[in-house]
Amino acid sequence: MGGLLLALVLVPVLNSLPEGSLGHMPTYTLSLLGKYLTLAMLAVAVDLVWGFLGILTLGHAAFFALGGYVMGMYLMRQIGDRGVYGDPLLPDFMVFLDWDALPWFWVGFDQFWFAALMILLVPGVIAFVFGALAFRSRVSGVYLSIITQALTYALMLAFFRNEMGFGGNNGLTDFKELLGFSLQADATKVGLFMASVIALIGALWISKSVVTSRAGRACVAIRDAESRSRFAGFRVERIKLWVFVLSACIAGVAGALYVPQVGIINPGEFSPINSIEVVVWVAIGGRATLFGAVIGALAINYAKSYLTVEFPEVWLFVLGALFVLVTLFLPKGVAGLITRKESNT
Repeated sequence: MGGLLLALVLVPVLNSLPEGSLGHMPTYTLSLLGKYLTLAMLAVAVDLVWGFLGILTLGHAAFFALGGYVMGMYLMRQIGDRGVYGDPLLPDFMVFLDWDALPWFWVGFDQFWFAALMILLVPGVIAFVFGALAFRSRVSGVYLSIITQALTYALMLAFFRNEMGFGGNNGLTDFKELLGFSLQADATKVGLFMASVIALIGALWISKSVVTSRAGRACVAIRDAESRSRFAGFRVERIKLWVFVLSACIAGVAGALYVPQVGIINPGEFSPINSIEVVVWVAIGGRATLFGAVIGALAINYAKSYLTVEFPEVWLFVLGALFVLVTLFLPKGVAGLITRKESNT
């Protein structure tokens, strides 16, 4: 976490330096780093359930996107009469589709406290319902992975429909301000970056507290020998459920911080390929380490940003090759290599 605390102080200072001066960090780069940090937070959420509980989730992009949509709904309500159609109540896409009233599920999103509550509640409730049904039925292994992927795919198809009231294929965009601050202002972008750093530190601290606690040791026991843990008296389903819900809430907060920094949220964020990519980040960084998930997310997303511009046709091949090579030669990921070097010294 020391590196994150250093970034919390150093990056805004570098951004405040005059343009053209040595060490100046452009606001675009700062916003890009903020985006990477939210994705790293999503990776931590996946590592919590996969690395320490043994649940290979291929659907955490759903919770990330749900948190993003909740934030998007709040930001859309803040536009007011500054939209293209000038309606003080209805977002532009609703006016375009000839809606005459605000849907009931949009009520309350003009208040930040309500939106903040929903950022945790919406992913948490869906994770609770899904987990309660899956874990009580003792679905596990590849079958659980397939079901989590089906969940995010079903949500993606639902959100693509215009009648759902979430902007359909175009999603939610053209945001103006957050808490009264313009999203185009450099100061707001610095604030969002700092909020992303603090949120990631909080996610790491919470996750670390869980995995080092007695409940965390129970999670590892369930991961390594679920049947034996059940016979030993552990409430396996309950432990799985509350950790899964906690992980979904972390992913939801990550999505909520992601949206104002990229300026859009659409159903593509539910895509199953996004969830698969997160698993690759965790595997490359180091499963069951937490900080390895951060390393993997930051490194792979930086490489993705560079390679998709310079060599767009080879990016997916590079990602696949990295996953195969790490699986074969670095089963504990980059974090395992770092800890091995430290132990040798």
